Amino acid sequence: MKFELPTLPYAYDFLEPVIDAKTMEIHHSKHHAAYVNNLNAALEKHPELEVTCPGKLLKNIEQIPADIRQAVINNAGGHVNHHLFWKLLTKPDTSKFDGAIKERIENTFGSYEKFVELFTAAATTRFGSGWAWLVVNPAGELEITSTPNQDSPVMEGKTPLLGLDVWEHAYYLNYQNRRPDYIKEFFRIINWEFVNERLAKVTEGCGCAK
Repeated sequence: MKFELPTLPYAYDFLEPVIDAKTMEIHHSKHHAAYVNNLNAALEKHPELEVTCPGKLLKNIEQIPADIRQAVINNAGGHVNHHLFWKLLTKPDTSKFDGAIKERIENTFGSYEKFVELFTAAATTRFGSGWAWLVVNPAGELEITSTPNQDSPVMEGKTPLLGLDVWEHAYYLNYQNRRPDYIKEFFRIINWEFVNERLAKVTEGCGCAK
């Protein structure tokens, strides 16, 4: 099957002033689209692969033919990561931090403030391009981590609940070299309702971009 670029669940200007419309347009219609197109091109080289879910490709990455393995990591990772990222975002200052995720975060990290501190550190110290994550690890525990480039926590058997793209294309038009400012503003647009939905289904999914 060929994968397609998913439609954003909101207009390009929906996240302003945290993320500007032009950044969202370029990020979605150019960068995410490129990952989808490149993934399809890589998979064309091995028509014997039965692929219905890009997350399953990443979960079983060692079984992917060596000649396309890195292309799959880069582009299935880019597709899965971005498909999740768009759903994690909502209009600034409209989503309340509550429910099961609030309880789990406070029990794991001590407080929301400590979670913000640790997540910010993961995003700030990720050298070059990559992501910061809140995941459920294989032991069922919450964990804050980061990955380089478009690597996905799914490849480590972890289920991402929340992710922040810290590639420069995600913020540079508005924030230039001020990544810490972008990270600080990110907490205003987290869709905690969707994070709670992810947490509730943590044992059901395969990390698919659905």
